[in-house]
Amino acid sequence: MRYFVYILKDTQNNLYIGQTNNLNSREKQQIRKTKKAAKFIKDGKEFKLIYYEVYKTRLEAMRREKQLKGWTRAKKEALIRGNLKLLKKL
Repeated sequence: MRYFVYILKDTQNNLYIGQTNNLNSREKQQIRKTKKAAKFIKDGKEFKLIYYEVYKTRLEAMRREKQLKGWTRAKKEALIRGNLKLLKKL
């Protein structure tokens, strides 16, 4: 099974980081604002998936999610843009 760490961005440029074992299904839950949707999404915000990574185990995905949540906004933006030089600098 594969696990995903993903980043969503809303219309006000807020970022949300989460993890799931089914990215396609999770994105549909968020769009439809189902009971399983994140509070970030349920608040009526529009969002789009802007980044994701794939992992072999849930533990790896959970560790990465926690790591990303601890990063600064600038570091997250560098990752999203794929700017590895800036990412290493930060």
